[in-house]
Amino acid sequence: MSSGSAVATHAHNDEFNPFLSMQKGFDTAADHLGLEQGVRKVLSMPDRELTVNVPVLMDNGTVEVFTGHRVQHNTLRGPSKGGIRFSPDVDIDEVRALAAWMTWKCSVVNVPFGGGKGGVICDPRSMSIGEQERLTRRYTTAILDIIGPDRDVPAPDMNTNEQTMAWIMDTYSMHERKTSTAVVTGKPLSIGGSRGRREATGRGVMISANEALKMIGLRPEDTRVVVQGAGNVGGLGAMLLHREGYRITSISDMYGYIVNERGLDMPAVLNHLREKRTLEGFDGADYSTDGKAQLELDCELLVPAATENQITTENVDRIKARLIVEGANGPTTAAASEALSKRGVTVVPDILANAGGVTVSYFEWVQDRMGYFWTEEIVNSRLEQIMVQAFAEVRQTSEKFGVDLRTGAYILSIDRVASVYRMRGIFS
Repeated sequence: MSSGSAVATHAHNDEFNPFLSMQKGFDTAADHLGLEQGVRKVLSMPDRELTVNVPVLMDNGTVEVFTGHRVQHNTLRGPSKGGIRFSPDVDIDEVRALAAWMTWKCSVVNVPFGGGKGGVICDPRSMSIGEQERLTRRYTTAILDIIGPDRDVPAPDMNTNEQTMAWIMDTYSMHERKTSTAVVTGKPLSIGGSRGRREATGRGVMISANEALKMIGLRPEDTRVVVQGAGNVGGLGAMLLHREGYRITSISDMYGYIVNERGLDMPAVLNHLREKRTLEGFDGADYSTDGKAQLELDCELLVPAATENQITTENVDRIKARLIVEGANGPTTAAASEALSKRGVTVVPDILANAGGVTVSYFEWVQDRMGYFWTEEIVNSRLEQIMVQAFAEVRQTSEKFGVDLRTGAYILSIDRVASVYRMRGIFS
């Protein structure tokens, strides 16, 4: 009895391990490609992992030591690229998975980056601005040797923002003895940020939804949308979908969700959220703190845009959406993804759906290196062109191999990276 219980627990834990989920997607695609063992071994593991201990002087005069990670999964196609998150839940397997997903994401949209990711184990909500700045600068100094415009280009992620990127850029520039704006993306406009970057991930979600609706034969005006998350991805994505004519019936933040089957007034919702810092109390909608139940609401389109492991074997049978567009990284476990595919639910995977952010990050990096900056109209137009092309290529690949869109996206991206590896070769 105890042995069986241990196995069950292990299996349960494996489902929620993001690196194992990523690895399963990789293995499935590699099998379809007939990927040779040598290339498979190279691409399945990170190039480099760095773990650092970061001492920070706190406001009360004590010194705390925080653990941070930076993982560079692959640099075959260019510098590694990926965000830095500050969260108590950061662990090395999560960072490994996110770095690998960045490799496949950059490859899917065919921008010349590899994948990287970073994270620091901390609770920024309990830290002052001064403590966050000192943590950011010490962490930057600790990883200084492996980042740079031609090596590894960080960006914002969970609980980090434009200000965090400004501190990283400044710290790096001080050590380089010159202003180096291209070392990070997601910066303020005043120091080399790109127009359209803040909305880019949400815009990519909207473009992906539009393309997916054409594929399954729905119209925006006939599509009820449930959005999990109200940040730069969920909130801005919901606003853009609203403008396209979709009916947003529910949206959530970290405390709960609101729902109105007739549709939410998204400008009013986001204004309320900015003023009150919570969705609770919004007029014209019912409020609930049962966040998991939101995913099970009746709708045509579900947009999980919060964090990993939201759709699992525990709730997948209760998901009612016909279409899922993944705004977050890894919101669906590998086992749940298989179950959705068997049921005929169309899932636009994260490595395609939320690639708008890294695409415009690439634009920002290019603009910084040129010293010439584009209008928002040009940024948005080029983003749409790339996302529509990537969606078409993923769809064509999935149809060619007779697989779902997630596997098709993995096949397309892995094949591109593998082709570069074969071309460059390996020295002996």
